[in-house]
Amino acid sequence: MSNSVKLPRMMTAFAALLLPVGALATMTTVSSAKLLDAPQICEIGVKSSGGTVRLDALVNADKAVAGSYTFRVEKTGGGGSSTINQGGDFDAKAGETATLSSVSLGGKGAVYKATLVVNAGGKSVTCTKQAGGI
Repeated sequence: MSNSVKLPRMMTAFAALLLPVGALATMTTVSSAKLLDAPQICEIGVKSSGGTVRLDALVNADKAVAGSYTFRVEKTGGGGSSTINQGGDFDAKAGETATLSSVSLGGKGAVYKATLVVNAGGKSVTCTKQAGGI
């Protein structure tokens, strides 16, 4: 058999072997894209006004969800430090952004670190946010 006949057969066999690998890579990319597009269930909102900072613990529900949460806010600087812990149960309707808790703190130059842990449907999601003082 000549080399010109062996080469196309080898290339065809090699291409047949690579086809499943290419399909798997495409499926993995699609799955990752879908995960990145999924809405974030927890969020910490920050609003500054008149020398105070308000931190809101929020749940973004794409479908009805019930569970529990803990919200911890630590303030350092700006004339002292403090830690606030809040938590409880919640129910959020589909398509709703529910405010679970709010904390308002003052203090020029303070730094605020907030941590929200949402437990729902047998899963736990943690969000954190740090904000500078006024």
